[in-house]
Amino acid sequence: MKLTDTPITQHEFDDILFYLKRDDQLHSHFSGNKARKFMALLEQPLGHIQTLISYGSVQSNAMYSLSALAAIKGWAFEFYVDHIPSWLVENPKGNYRAALDLGAKIKKVDESGLHPREYIEQVRQPDDSCLVVPEGGRFRHAESGIKQLASEILTWTRFESRSEFVVALPSGTGTTALYLHKYLNPHGIEVITCPCVGGKDYLEQQFMELGETSFPTILDLPRKHHFGNLYKQDYVTWAELLAQTHIEFDLLYDPLMWQCLKPWHADNSHKTLIYLHQGGLMGNESMLPRYERKYGLSPSAEN
Repeated sequence: MKLTDTPITQHEFDDILFYLKRDDQLHSHFSGNKARKFMALLEQPLGHIQTLISYGSVQSNAMYSLSALAAIKGWAFEFYVDHIPSWLVENPKGNYRAALDLGAKIKKVDESGLHPREYIEQVRQPDDSCLVVPEGGRFRHAESGIKQLASEILTWTRFESRSEFVVALPSGTGTTALYLHKYLNPHGIEVITCPCVGGKDYLEQQFMELGETSFPTILDLPRKHHFGNLYKQDYVTWAELLAQTHIEFDLLYDPLMWQCLKPWHADNSHKTLIYLHQGGLMGNESMLPRYERKYGLSPSAEN
């Protein structure tokens, strides 16, 4: 399986010229930043492992990628969630459906009163034949795959040595942005990101828990943005990105990053922007119908 050297293509969005690192094209099942994070697990023999265990939201991108990893390695896969909506059980969509198709056992823990992480530790009690991956792949094993990604970006930028490059990507746990910063910053390439799950303080806390002391630049919107909620401007931004670039982006993370990038670009138009496409498109299968029911098939900023 080839999980390196994705193409970089040139595009324009709302008069912003940018390059796009197409990590969504890594592999049909194992793509985007999750493939980079879990690459080390894919490459290591780990012959003693029989069961892969993780936790998070019921539409987690990591859940889908880990189910693919388990299928490739021949492992059982258990994923623990707070709850599973009854309508989703009856009509599986998105990452939930895709993970089930790959053999994942998705288990809710709401009746226990425990957080899924606590449930795994206290009730499931994994033994030495189990490998537990933290939520979203926020662990040191992620570093090697993201180091490879940074190396690919550096190799490409050498052909444009007179440009001042900036790499942009949205963050959940911030693991990808943090390790990209670690390997690109010494070469004079700034990494900018925005917090999509919590605020700036939450994201910095995630960085610190991985033991690093130098962080990427964090952009943030002035208004509160609750993760997983439907925002019309997100839908509008997503639709405009698709119309102008003819590339589908993730509905949950990418619109927020681009809303942060527009004012940033006004002050940094002399810099050359590289945007990292981190995949996550399977989640659109569940998010898009929700947006269409609320806002219609042709969103616009005016109505």
